Amino acid sequence: MLGGVNETLSIVIYVVIAIAVVGSVAALLVRGRRQRPEIYPTKRDADDLPQASGSTAVAEAPPAESAPDVVVPDDLRDLEEAAPAPAPTIETPEPVQGRLARLRARLAKSNNALGKALLALLASDKIDEDVWDEIEETLLLADLGTEPTMELVDNLRERVKISGSRDPEEVRFMLREELIKLVDPSMDRSLAVDRHADKPAVVMVVGVNGVGKTTTVGKLARVLVAEDKDVILGAADTFRAAAAEQLATWGQRVGVPTVKSDVDGADPASVAFEAVKAGIDGEVDTVLVDTAGRLQNKVGLMDELGKVKRVIEKQAEVDEVLLVLDATTGQNGLAQAKVFSEVVNITGIVLTKLDGTAKGGIVVAIQRTLGVPVKLVGLGEGPDDLAPFEAEGFVDALLN
Repeated sequence: MLGGVNETLSIVIYVVIAIAVVGSVAALLVRGRRQRPEIYPTKRDADDLPQASGSTAVAEAPPAESAPDVVVPDDLRDLEEAAPAPAPTIETPEPVQGRLARLRARLAKSNNALGKALLALLASDKIDEDVWDEIEETLLLADLGTEPTMELVDNLRERVKISGSRDPEEVRFMLREELIKLVDPSMDRSLAVDRHADKPAVVMVVGVNGVGKTTTVGKLARVLVAEDKDVILGAADTFRAAAAEQLATWGQRVGVPTVKSDVDGADPASVAFEAVKAGIDGEVDTVLVDTAGRLQNKVGLMDELGKVKRVIEKQAEVDEVLLVLDATTGQNGLAQAKVFSEVVNITGIVLTKLDGTAKGGIVVAIQRTLGVPVKLVGLGEGPDDLAPFEAEGFVDALLN
């Protein structure tokens, strides 16, 4: 009988111990659940979430709702990255008029060899055939082109002969007038960037690799933002590594969204289409479409550029096709311009690097070759070193 009692006591003790263990575990689980913080997705986690296929708009994230204060245990320090990153600082682009004055001053300092050489020749005691031959050679070396050179020399010779003047200021005045005629202030240099009644203006930017095309698109966005326009960027350069991210960075600096593909090597026409669609849906003023750098001897790539334009036009007219040219390439730039004009209807030229290494005559040569105006010029690496081109200001800078 005593053995039975001992056996019963042992069973009771085991049951009590089991109940205590189960109770302790349950308490620990409940306490752990109460102390666990809500996990907000990090940026990396958010990138892993399902995304819509094709192109996506990169815009500033909406401000996050304030979360309750949470004490993060040592073993959960990695959750600190879940805190929303500070919003990027939005820059205020320099007003366009301020740029024009600064660019004119810079051009006068760095690219006036042409004007000084001509004035020195025209100030000679005797302007004979040798002097006129030197003037002609100086203009040709400045990339002015054969036809414009002959035109300027003939007109200037006639005026100097008729006036018979050797006064430097009078000769300078005549030279200025003849140069302005060649640069042609009558050409329409305005940018078609104003919104239509129901659709945004669409600007395509084209050019070969290495001329600063993507950078030019970013700088042009700053010009438009300075004029209080709503802008969307389209990263249709899907072949060059990091081109889309580069463009998006330019946009973020001035609060402009960028439509780009989430797949390397995606169809550029599709990205351009989505960018214009986003512009229509968002009722923006202007859509700027960056395209891949096309080598003029690659027929297939040039054909694809034409395709991008045709696809865009399925939903909106392309108002501007701006060809970006490196001013330092001289006559090679003219060859590029001719090929691009055969593929798409070029409406304007953007001349980059128009500094001391460039030759001012290229402005005249390009306009004569294409019959379209230089609309924008860049003279530096700064974000606001892009401004509308002014014929008279350009000539004055050459002669100062």
